[in-house]
Amino acid sequence: MRTIRRLLVANRAEIAGRVFRTCRTLGIETVAVYSDADADLPAVGEADVAVRLPGHAPADTYLRADLLLEAARRSGADAIHPGYGFLSENAGFARAVIDAGLTWVGPDPTSIEQMGDKIAAKQLMAAAGVPVLPHHTPQTATEADLPLLVKASAGGGGRGMRIVRALADLSGEIDRASAEAASAFGDGTVFVEPYVERGRHVEVQVLGHAGGVEVYGERDCSLQRRHQKVLEEAPAPRLPEATRAALHQAAARAAAAIDYRGAGTVEFLYDADADRFFFLEMNTRLQVEHPVTEEVFGVDLVAQQIAVAEDRVPEQAGAPQGHAVEVRLYAEDPALDYRPQSGLLTRFEIPGSRGEEEGVRVETGFESGSMVSTHYDAMLAKVVVHASTRRQAARRLAGVLRRARIHGLTTNRDLLVEILTSPQFLDEDVSTAFLVDRTFEQPRPDPAAPVAATLALAEATRLARTVQPRIPVAWRNVASQPQVTEFESGPVAWWGARAGYVVDGLTVLAASPTSVTLEAAGVAATYAVAISGPLGHESVDVDSARGHTRLVRVPRFVDPAAQVKSGSLLAPMPGTVIRVAVEPGARVEAGDTVLVLEAMKMQHTVTAPGPGTITALTVQPGAQVAAGEVLAVVEES
Repeated sequence: MRTIRRLLVANRAEIAGRVFRTCRTLGIETVAVYSDADADLPAVGEADVAVRLPGHAPADTYLRADLLLEAARRSGADAIHPGYGFLSENAGFARAVIDAGLTWVGPDPTSIEQMGDKIAAKQLMAAAGVPVLPHHTPQTATEADLPLLVKASAGGGGRGMRIVRALADLSGEIDRASAEAASAFGDGTVFVEPYVERGRHVEVQVLGHAGGVEVYGERDCSLQRRHQKVLEEAPAPRLPEATRAALHQAAARAAAAIDYRGAGTVEFLYDADADRFFFLEMNTRLQVEHPVTEEVFGVDLVAQQIAVAEDRVPEQAGAPQGHAVEVRLYAEDPALDYRPQSGLLTRFEIPGSRGEEEGVRVETGFESGSMVSTHYDAMLAKVVVHASTRRQAARRLAGVLRRARIHGLTTNRDLLVEILTSPQFLDEDVSTAFLVDRTFEQPRPDPAAPVAATLALAEATRLARTVQPRIPVAWRNVASQPQVTEFESGPVAWWGARAGYVVDGLTVLAASPTSVTLEAAGVAATYAVAISGPLGHESVDVDSARGHTRLVRVPRFVDPAAQVKSGSLLAPMPGTVIRVAVEPGARVEAGDTVLVLEAMKMQHTVTAPGPGTITALTVQPGAQVAAGEVLAVVEES
């Protein structure tokens, strides 16, 4: 029997911290590795020792097996846990770890290879009696097969995945998916299968060991955007018990067919209308959404992984208790086609993140003051609630998200709250089309939030004065007109009076730079305010029971150097230029591709806004660009 003394996690952020926590309870020492972009993230300090991987991009750091093995040697680690993503399903890396005399906390490399090639895996599963979807190619696909789905063979998370609704588009989408997969996973192999419009994504958690296969129930992961999961829950709702049992049996057969060892997930596409399911793939690693299974079964899956790696007998799966729902909090803007965001998280506080709320679990790799890099996935945290019923879990999770304080970056928090409170979700009507079929509106802004921001700014100005600090802000003996504070969202008019501030329609009960209490129609509400940024161009975050509002103050005078030429195409986010499709002087039409950016493992196409000529092109492939940087200029005809 092996005993792990010091374990290195070949990963970053949230999953690294998650593994470290289990190691602490088991008395195992820990080693973190970190890129230059991640040097200040909390997980680095949570480990007993840390080793730097010079560079920023995954290809230079977390995807370098040689650097990870050297880090293990230098730190004295005798085991490696891969987490998820990066090299977690790379058989070559697993084999190199074992060949180096280290304990690999994962399945046998042969099992990874068998499931890593998704095309061969489907053939293997079909031979084991597990239902599978047919495979197509551009040569064999017909109109009757549409729509089709192009998928990366070596990875997941929505990268290297495209829906095809016209055969003429199939070859081009295969090329684009292949390029994205090669960038994200180092392998551009893709395959094509039928796309079920309103299917459900149901996956079964298995744990293989010398004595057989344990099944820890199933999860429903149907709510997705860009084929990437947004919400997961266990057990799967509205699933016939006979189908549930059949799914568990099929997953156990799949794991047994490859003599699987360790934690893994067998993913199925469930057609609820026909009550049938098909094998999609097997993830030979720990899943992002594993906490919902842990909460329902009262088990630590990381500890189970370590038990199998140490040749110990893991815990047997018991009966599930209650219901758990997990949401993925992303740094992205749902209103702009889920565009990833990067930059400084000036405040990041989620209730329950320190274990102070029973039934609430927060898994995150960030904290207030953390930088969110463009080099990695945009997920900030997973927030999980376990309750006795599904509705109770959803209701409480929505409340936790509402009370979160997230400043500095746009997130999908409001979208998650709307999902959790929507009648369709609460009625268990979920499918992969959930976010496609519905248009989720942004919550209506609180009209009093700009007033609270204005008064907090006025109070900050008053307290910063070195002369006459007791004189009310903007007070005049004979006031001829109100003061006006201009935000990008609009102006706020107010008066400075001897007794305080006066705002039409509201009574100001209290005001400070961090808190403002306003009363309207006899109802008082307190607003928490946080001010940041340069004087005269401040950003103001306002939180209250009605939600969060971010306001940006418009400066009184505009710097001419900050203006850009009409027709300029600006970088929507920081990233790397991976392709330029035009040359200076080229003629373009509306929607034509000008260039392609890569950020946070996704490719983003910058297109011409209208017909015209490329009069300037300021970047080339490989260039690093900042958000708002001019990439090209299209001069209208």
